[in-house]
Amino acid sequence: MDLVLDWLRDNIGDLTLIKLYIGCATAGGTVVLGQAGLNMFGLGGDADTDADVDADDLDAGDGSMTFLSVRTLASFMTIFGLVGWIGTEQGWGSVATPVISLLAGSSTMFLVAYMMFSFRKLSSSGNVKPRDAIGVTAQVYLKVPAKRTGQGKVTVNLQGRSQEFNAVTDGEELPTGAACRLIGMTTEDTFEVESLN
Repeated sequence: MDLVLDWLRDNIGDLTLIKLYIGCATAGGTVVLGQAGLNMFGLGGDADTDADVDADDLDAGDGSMTFLSVRTLASFMTIFGLVGWIGTEQGWGSVATPVISLLAGSSTMFLVAYMMFSFRKLSSSGNVKPRDAIGVTAQVYLKVPAKRTGQGKVTVNLQGRSQEFNAVTDGEELPTGAACRLIGMTTEDTFEVESLN
């Protein structure tokens, strides 16, 4: 390794290595700042969704952590270039500079990949899943006839929203305004309820 780096230094020189590091930092920094600017104005979307490349060719939306994406590679190049430039200017040595640059760039790449993975886990589709209402308390909106002789309606707070569902009961009639609990789902929009009294 020392021989290769010494040969590069002798034949390419510090000036060319500095240009290489500055080029990496400029290219990566431009992409990072460009994406940040687009996201600030709501134009960037999720750029990594279309541009992710995974070892198993997995889609980024499947919950896997993706290390090779536009953001992670741009972050790697930016930090690699900046640390390499500083190391060359400060005279860290022909071995230490590229090793420290690679470690700093790789650490940044893994940190950005982890952050993007964490952000994806936090996102939600916003779709209401009626099955999640089972066991939740509700309020009768339209009276629910006794012994399943008809349907009424109940309102329930689900995923931060007020939802209205059809309701039936095996017990006594539930008047408008009564509190009840959803105990089962008979169809996609109809629940079996029981009185809380």
